[in-house]
Amino acid sequence: MFTKTIKHFVGRLFSAPPSGPRRLGRDSHGIDRRNVSRHAIKVCEVLQQHGYAAYIVGGAVRDLIAGLPPKDFDVATSATPEQIRPLFRRARIIGRRFQLVHVVFGQEIIETSTFRAPTSDTQETDEHGRILRDNLFGTHEQDAARRDFTLNALYYDPMTEEVIDFHHGVADLKNRVVRIIGDAETRYREDPVRMLRAVRFETKLSGTIAPSSREPIKRMAELIEYIPASRLFDEMLKLLTCGHAMDCLRHLREVGLHKGMLPLIDAIFAQPGGEAFVELALARTDARIRAGKTVSPSFLFGSLLWKLVDQRWREGTSRGESRIQALMNAADSVMEEQTRKLAIQRRYQSDMREIWFMQPRFERATAKTVWRMLDQPRFRASVDFLQLRAEAREVDSVLAQWWMDLANADDATRADMIETYQQQNRGASNGTRRRRHRGRRPKTDAAVPDAGGA
Repeated sequence: MFTKTIKHFVGRLFSAPPSGPRRLGRDSHGIDRRNVSRHAIKVCEVLQQHGYAAYIVGGAVRDLIAGLPPKDFDVATSATPEQIRPLFRRARIIGRRFQLVHVVFGQEIIETSTFRAPTSDTQETDEHGRILRDNLFGTHEQDAARRDFTLNALYYDPMTEEVIDFHHGVADLKNRVVRIIGDAETRYREDPVRMLRAVRFETKLSGTIAPSSREPIKRMAELIEYIPASRLFDEMLKLLTCGHAMDCLRHLREVGLHKGMLPLIDAIFAQPGGEAFVELALARTDARIRAGKTVSPSFLFGSLLWKLVDQRWREGTSRGESRIQALMNAADSVMEEQTRKLAIQRRYQSDMREIWFMQPRFERATAKTVWRMLDQPRFRASVDFLQLRAEAREVDSVLAQWWMDLANADDATRADMIETYQQQNRGASNGTRRRRHRGRRPKTDAAVPDAGGA
């Protein structure tokens, strides 16, 4: 206990600023005010006009300095939630563990939090040290000490265009070093999600985690299991949609964090072509992210788990199960095992199953069923998934391209394609009946066009 107290003190000592915060002008930090959300600027302006300190903080400042487009903008202020809310027409107080205010401007929400005080022995924690409730308000300097990493403890004043840096975060950011503020073990116990964030920032910035911040992660990785499932799912999505998903996954495996989130990934990578398939899927995800397009969590997790589903599907059919029943059993078993650790939301589970169950229908569809398949809600996602499987050489690329052309066509073109296909099916059926006299087993239905794999 005494050793841990000394470590905590030393960590706080070396993370504390030697002579107050540094105030960096635009020439030093490089932020262009034109790239800052006008609504975040408005929140800061209103709060400052009413006598409160207010700054854009955290990830937005980090990304702006790093030359990356921020996903959202947060504000930190000396005003309490009750003082913030009356100043804006559309604002609501949210949160139980951390109470804050959402200031709403159309589709954009500016999350506005009050400066936090340091942790104390009186705060409610669980048996592992994770803080359960934290609504102790403090000073600007205390709030900076409460931030997780030095590169997130940066405050941008849009009025003066200065960055206030308490913990040399700008230097760490420019050197691409991810460094936790204070004693790493204590800070990870307070919130184990910080270990996941360390990996995400390391990957996103193509940087490194400072040795003192990296060392405890592998031996503390099991704490991830005590994070609420919904919060863990959100963090996993951030990891996989940061634009460097495969690198994130590899880094998670290096430090053992994947066992608390994607416990099946080792088994998936052990499958023939498993790692290559996941890499293809995540490369597509990264490309969409960089192009500013949305990513479907259903498609993402469906791709991650597919190779294990496919392997169990094949095992089921080899035991004599029908193709559809074998696929349903495989999907159920994989989903059950995965959700013991990472609770994928039910709506995403349903979508994943639809995408998986559509795959054998593509390979054995008859002309009569094509129009019905077009009406399925997950049809386009399923076709995209078929394209992914074709790229991995699981199915014939001609088959996948036919369905993609059908998905992209207008109604008139679709009608022509299906009519042509129906004529081809009739010819295949006639040829099949003639071959029966030579003792060959007839096909039960025709494929669109010739299907391969799976």
